[in-house]
Amino acid sequence: MIELAIIVAMAKNRVIGVNNTLPWRCPEDLKHFKQLTMGHRMIMGRKTYESIGRPLPGRVTVIVTRDPKFQAEGCQIAYSLNQALASCANNSHAFIVGGAEIYAQAMPYVKTLYITEIQQDVAGDAYFPDFDKAEWQEVSREVRHQDTPQPLDYHFVTYRRK
Repeated sequence: MIELAIIVAMAKNRVIGVNNTLPWRCPEDLKHFKQLTMGHRMIMGRKTYESIGRPLPGRVTVIVTRDPKFQAEGCQIAYSLNQALASCANNSHAFIVGGAEIYAQAMPYVKTLYITEIQQDVAGDAYFPDFDKAEWQEVSREVRHQDTPQPLDYHFVTYRRK
């Protein structure tokens, strides 16, 4: 059985994006993302893929889209979350990496949440779905701060479903 996890960076007000980009610059979060996802499958929506612009090295990118004509060289295409999950069946781990709609669809299937909690409210137009923290146990928290490229307090937090 595949171990399915969500990885996301979100502000206190659950914002995860603005204009199909991240609303902050946090190089350590990008390194954290790479470290966790390397060697695994990543499931993402088409808009998330387009914001990245290419398949990320060392990982298999599975793009969920409703567009039967959509193609992305070096990636697998799925037309539903269930089809994307089925394409990962022979793998031990897979990560849901966005966006908001894919996160919401995947939440019932996920066992682990890797959340970079940005310690401020941020303006945006994409939100992580609300979830009941009572269903999750915090298993680790790493408090971080950066001064550049912008001042930012953030926490790397791991939750496991109870």
